[in-house]
Amino acid sequence: MLERLWGVAWRIGLYVLLFVSFTVVALWAVRAAGLPAAGLSIAPTAASLAAALAAGWVMMYGVERRPAGALGFALGPSAPRESALGTGIGAALLGLAVLPVALTGGVRWTPDAGTLSGYLGFAAWTLAFFALAAAVEEVLFRGYPFQVLERGFGPWAAVIATSLVFAVAHGANPNVRLLGLANIFLAGAMLGAAYLRTRSLWFATGVHLGWNWTMASLLDLPVSGLELDTPLYTGVETGPDWWTGGSFGPEAGLAATAAIVAGTAWLLRTPRLRESPDVRRRLGPLAEDGGSR
Repeated sequence: MLERLWGVAWRIGLYVLLFVSFTVVALWAVRAAGLPAAGLSIAPTAASLAAALAAGWVMMYGVERRPAGALGFALGPSAPRESALGTGIGAALLGLAVLPVALTGGVRWTPDAGTLSGYLGFAAWTLAFFALAAAVEEVLFRGYPFQVLERGFGPWAAVIATSLVFAVAHGANPNVRLLGLANIFLAGAMLGAAYLRTRSLWFATGVHLGWNWTMASLLDLPVSGLELDTPLYTGVETGPDWWTGGSFGPEAGLAATAAIVAGTAWLLRTPRLRESPDVRRRLGPLAEDGGSR
């Protein structure tokens, strides 16, 4: 047991050290190029993604001698389909969370300033930003550390541990609420289930992206306390916070709890999901045991 714990601890510790080191270098490069290096900007988010991927690939290929594609972003013809499917599922689940709130008068939308071209540009920019942000979090929480924990202690230990850290990582967000953090823990479990069923971070990132982008850009509601301003209309929560989520956004409401639990159950049970063919094609026997060798 101690040997197994040590094997997990040093691998995750080295991964974190590499990620931090690569992030420092990547953000230095962003600043040196004169690009914004803080806030909700694409450049620092892309730099963080590059650092997370580089750290994962070093651990996968350089340390463990496993194919870099085992990290979860296997390149192949299935990647676009998995990304699109995940995005659609994430958007549908967010709609499932907001629909009952809207039907009970807990949220409404009012006209706001803006133009159609401004709206389309905003939607495209936020799609790119949330795609990168979702990919960063999936690599960190459902990528290499998740896989090390799974090999050491089993899949659901990995889901619980990474979901706890996922929730704690959102603990400093604006307007944070206890129910919001509980729902983020459950969302981490849902994303863990998405990865376990497909072994594809393309799919898990898509689910994450669909949820966040629909919430922030299409419905103009706060995402984990962070609020953007969609042109043309504004989303306004008018019901009780325990139902709507209040200023933290739908993720802090009971309607979201029900949607996340239902989504997790569906992901675990549906026969429509299976292991990514790109994973099986490129990794061979690694796909048989979830990359546990």
